Amino acid sequence: MKKLIFTGILAIAGLATTANAQIQKGNWMVGSSLLSSNFGLNTGGGYSIGIMPKGAYFIEDNLAVGGYVDLGIAKITNGSPTEFTYGVGALGRYYLSPGEKGVDNLLNHGRWFFEGNVGIGGRNVENANSTTGLDFGVGPGYSYFITPNIGLEGLVKYRGQSGFGNEGLNSNITFNVGFNIYLPTSKAKAIANDVR
Repeated sequence: MKKLIFTGILAIAGLATTANAQIQKGNWMVGSSLLSSNFGLNTGGGYSIGIMPKGAYFIEDNLAVGGYVDLGIAKITNGSPTEFTYGVGALGRYYLSPGEKGVDNLLNHGRWFFEGNVGIGGRNVENANSTTGLDFGVGPGYSYFITPNIGLEGLVKYRGQSGFGNEGLNSNITFNVGFNIYLPTSKAKAIANDVR
């Protein structure tokens, strides 16, 4: 019984410190966001699904830089034109430390963060306006670590596309739900060697 209690205490202590280990300098973050997914439940309802794979390297504790790819498709109602969105570019993410700027962490198993991106992207609507050019976005989010290396995330983001085409600027606010896997550099190298 004493061993079981001791093991439980160690597990809780380990979980409490996991939110710091993943976001240290030299680690990798790889994952994806599911963007603004919704499905119409009424007759003739539409859908909107997007996915944004991303990868980043922690250049400093709490600060990661990397890249993203954005692909999405939407149909507002049955019979409406199909909309296709795309983008590729760089992203940056900064995680707030516990107590920083008055922000406390939920259950000590996660971190608030700010994410920004800039790249090339566009939006094409079947037989309607389109935009291709600068793709950008910024917003706050929260990552809850369900294991020491996997975080579930929610992100509210202002997204815009500005450039050429029939429509000069297109912007919206999205709610993104996704996950990320956090790997220390040594584990990332071992995985890369296994793939070869």
